[in-house]
Amino acid sequence: QVQLVESGGGLVQAGDSLRLSCAASGRTFSNYAMGWFRQAPGKEREFIATISRSGRRTYYADSVKGRFTISRDNAKNTVTLQMNSLQPEDTAVYYCAAKGSVYIDYAFVGKDEFPYWGQGTQVTISS
Repeated sequence: QVQLVESGGGLVQAGDSLRLSCAASGRTFSNYAMGWFRQAPGKEREFIATISRSGRRTYYADSVKGRFTISRDNAKNTVTLQMNSLQPEDTAVYYCAAKGSVYIDYAFVGKDEFPYWGQGTQVTISS
């Protein structure tokens, strides 16, 4: 089992940037495809971005494409989410998720595909 801990959330103004990090422990990090999801109050958890084991394949939700960038460092067991041009509608709890995979270049997008989750980090954007 892999353990995930997110960090980097906070309160910023519209147009600002934030960088979220997710530290993984417990298993070989490079064996896991990783994803970022978010959940706003009263809404379902939604897909934001995902990255394959190798880091070569990434996918983004349309709502964040061009503003957010997911990356990973398999040597440091971390996955990051660089968020630029933040807007109030980006306010949510952001979660890191992991899925063991035999495919090094496949990125998963469904939240039900990820069995391992962090506790989340709050991101609040003021207008």
